Amino acid sequence: MIIGAIEAGGTKFICGVGNEEGEILDRISFPTETPEETIQQAVAYFKDTGAMAIGIGSFGPLNMDLSSPLYGHVTTTPKRGWAGFDFVGYVKRHFPVPVGFDTDVNAAAFGEVKWGAAQGLDSCVYYTIGTGVGVGVYAEGKLVHGLVHPEGGHVLTRRHPGDDFEGLCPYHGDCLEGLAAGPAIEKRWGVKGSALPADHSAWEIEAYYLGQAIAGVILLLSPKRVILGGGVMHQEQLFPLIRREVRQALNGYVSAPEILESMDAYIVPPGLGDNAGLCGALALGIKALQEA
Repeated sequence: MIIGAIEAGGTKFICGVGNEEGEILDRISFPTETPEETIQQAVAYFKDTGAMAIGIGSFGPLNMDLSSPLYGHVTTTPKRGWAGFDFVGYVKRHFPVPVGFDTDVNAAAFGEVKWGAAQGLDSCVYYTIGTGVGVGVYAEGKLVHGLVHPEGGHVLTRRHPGDDFEGLCPYHGDCLEGLAAGPAIEKRWGVKGSALPADHSAWEIEAYYLGQAIAGVILLLSPKRVILGGGVMHQEQLFPLIRREVRQALNGYVSAPEILESMDAYIVPPGLGDNAGLCGALALGIKALQEA
């Protein structure tokens, strides 16, 4: 069984094919340009693969309402040219197969549940911290959508007392994404985060914002695992700093051994590494085929 997978990021697209065991058998990547340029490359890639279904994990916001005539569209994204694009419709016009569709972070969460760090659990939250900040939620055995879908990258945060950076979000300024995404780190310090030393004060500030957000999601959703992925989280020194901030923010209120005794196994990197998004899209494709 061959399943197609698209991890549609705001910076790059990754397309691949895999099987029902979660194995990625082949992949390509290319920059995210206009919808027409980008999706045509994806269509050309899948044309001769024999994929029985295609799963898409996309940057958003997205219309996830199956009853809406705009289901499968990208909505209010600041990504030039993509607002209003009928993503699912375009793919279906070229491939008459089941198409699974969700946010890129919901897809990553789903992949981690199927084959990664949340395997065997009925809930988890997945953060990606990179070009933007996104949050995927898997709760009580299913992906969460609701009114639209989780947009946890845009929650408001209490300011770090040593940070006067104005924030970069075009909608909210100093929301979590505006303060903690990769471009915010670069704008604040004048260099990319990867160029900063591990003991730079940038990482204390970053952990402060991420720790607040994670403490909030623990209080609101009580997930059984929190997974932190994305390019910024390649800075492994962030994990102990974030765990410390979460512990301080909760202040003993959440009486669970995962919080009080074993947070190293509770707030973790993706078990699938940088494959979480593509494997998640593969899982969405498998699910679409099963439900067809």
